[in-house]
Amino acid sequence: MALTTGFSLPRFHWRRGKQAWDRHTWLYVSVIIAVVLGAVVGLVWPEVGRGFEPLGTGFVALIKMMIAPIIFCTIVVGVGSIAKAATVGKIGGLALLYFMVMSTFALAIGLIVGNIIHPGSGLDMANASYQTETTEATTTQEFLLGIIPATFFSAFTGESVLQVLFIALLTGFALQGLGERGAPIMEAVKQLQKLVFRILGMILWLAPIGAFGAIAAVVGKTGVAAIWSLGILMVAFYITCIVFILVVLGTLLWAVTRVNILSLMKYLAREYLLIVGTSSSESALPRLIAKMEHIGVSKPVVGITVPTGYSFNLDGTAIYLTMASLFIATGMGQPMSIGEQIGLLVFMIIASKGAAGVTGAGLATLAGGLQAYRPDLVDGVGVIVGIDRFMSEGRALTNFTGNAVATLLIGTWTRQIDRDRVRRVLSGELPFDESRLDGVDAHAAPHPQATDVQGLHEAAVTAMSAKEERARNRALGG
Repeated sequence: MALTTGFSLPRFHWRRGKQAWDRHTWLYVSVIIAVVLGAVVGLVWPEVGRGFEPLGTGFVALIKMMIAPIIFCTIVVGVGSIAKAATVGKIGGLALLYFMVMSTFALAIGLIVGNIIHPGSGLDMANASYQTETTEATTTQEFLLGIIPATFFSAFTGESVLQVLFIALLTGFALQGLGERGAPIMEAVKQLQKLVFRILGMILWLAPIGAFGAIAAVVGKTGVAAIWSLGILMVAFYITCIVFILVVLGTLLWAVTRVNILSLMKYLAREYLLIVGTSSSESALPRLIAKMEHIGVSKPVVGITVPTGYSFNLDGTAIYLTMASLFIATGMGQPMSIGEQIGLLVFMIIASKGAAGVTGAGLATLAGGLQAYRPDLVDGVGVIVGIDRFMSEGRALTNFTGNAVATLLIGTWTRQIDRDRVRRVLSGELPFDESRLDGVDAHAAPHPQATDVQGLHEAAVTAMSAKEERARNRALGG
């Protein structure tokens, strides 16, 4: 393609990737062992298992402690990402619209499946001794007025997550209005976000202990039915993700581009193996950008769509959030009403943005959504921790596939795709050169050392904006 932006992807540091892999593998295995031990203790010594319940409750309390700063930082950064993507015109606007529609659709699918299979039925996850007293609004007027905090900072010390969400949205839009003057503040928020997620990462190292206590307690109370219910949730989640990829994404991809979803997945097979090994779609981000450029999508479309999608197009995470919420509500014997489910869906749409690729962000968003609409259900997150690792691969693979499909769709809608090259690449006539991260492009610029999704996105936006500025100058004779 002749159209370029000067934007290129960073080199993948294999030593750093191996270290991350080793850390993930250790934690992953530890959680599996903890879940198995907890189930054994709960089945063999029910009374002892129930005695370990405070371990799970304490772990959830640590997660709850981080909800307010996580929601604030992710929303402010997410709103800033919307502003940056909107500056690139048709590509960014179309991508954002598509991502919002698809993530909402994925959340709705999770709710529909959850209401059909009723995951968590028959469990006894209630823990009256650790419930907190909450004053719920009885009218719409009280609910709306309750979103407004008494002071700007009181939102961060209270129990209402919706107040934090309200303050975060005001801050994000205010920073948008400040333009370049707000850039230092936005950078400060990003640095705060790194600190917050660093703390969350430290807390997640206690996940094996929390998972052991929660699983031992629920199995001790319910018996083998608890293991059966957890298994049903995992199987249902994976089936839902598979159906979403093959039916929803596959149909949309074929209707718009005439590309078979299975052919695309075969082309991305190595990336899928990398994702399964790390349980994170971010590990395959550089390779996805390279392969989308190699397949024939223009650099501007790839440079804007892929990084933006990693923040806004998390289909697998969306399905997980709603199904896990319904599982917890049913398992604690307090199912959500349709109104509460819709409110939770709206909250998840907003709160899930801006935390791309961050370990534990999905768990924190789940806890935040429950804290906002049903604080009495947050303690149930401890049980989800036990199986969260088993479902992380499904989330990551679905997110990754959704972003690959989105890139081809946006490229087709904006007419910045070489259809003949797509056919030749997928048929094997033009194989991807695995010896070079940037494929067969001999004219690629040196790679900037960007280290995260947000950095990639900003590099793409800057390059695209500079190109548009040069085009305007040429048009004006400058």
